[in-house]
Amino acid sequence: MPSDRQTKRRPARAINTAAQVRNALRDAILKGVYLPGERLVEAQLCARLEASRFNVRAALQDLAAEGLIETQRNRGAQVRKVSMAEAVEITEVRMVVEGLIAARAAERVTDDQATELDEIGILMRRAVEAGEHRRYSDLNQRLHALVRRIAEHRTADRIVETLRGQLVRHQYMLSLVPGRPQKSLPQHERIIAAIRDRDPKAAETAMRDHIASVIETLRGLDYLAT
Repeated sequence: MPSDRQTKRRPARAINTAAQVRNALRDAILKGVYLPGERLVEAQLCARLEASRFNVRAALQDLAAEGLIETQRNRGAQVRKVSMAEAVEITEVRMVVEGLIAARAAERVTDDQATELDEIGILMRRAVEAGEHRRYSDLNQRLHALVRRIAEHRTADRIVETLRGQLVRHQYMLSLVPGRPQKSLPQHERIIAAIRDRDPKAAETAMRDHIASVIETLRGLDYLAT
């Protein structure tokens, strides 16, 4: 009888293309189903995803190119571990790219999208006031995703998605830092206000300030760990 974890990993239907396998594996890694350092055994993936070995191998190669997994001689593939120092470097790149995205969003935002941004901001404040940190984290991701959708900058969006995937473990650690939601909430509200006001410069500055705060927190975690 399959374990709960095996059941959770098995898709509802067979996956027939390398792209579908890649997307399913990427989603599982981003959700923490596969943990950093965990081996990804081809035979097990074929069984769980009901996919061919050819498609699984092609998907693993794509995810290795994205930096989500790594392959080692005689050990196969595993979810890549990212050091704290590398996480800081990755986040520094995110700061630049997401600043660009926020500026672009301020130029393109519609009235309906501005309303949606405001609604997320209200929900984020309610989550912080209620101490619902998991919900706040989910809304945080929803907000950043909406800003990217408004910006419609495909290249920047792909870069951010790749970088975000490499930071899953560190993002989880950030969510556990005491007082982090209370600190980041006004930063997110400034991002929302600048985009809603259609002020690209202010939006870029607000986003960069927010991610600079993330970098500062990551460095603090690294200091505590040493």
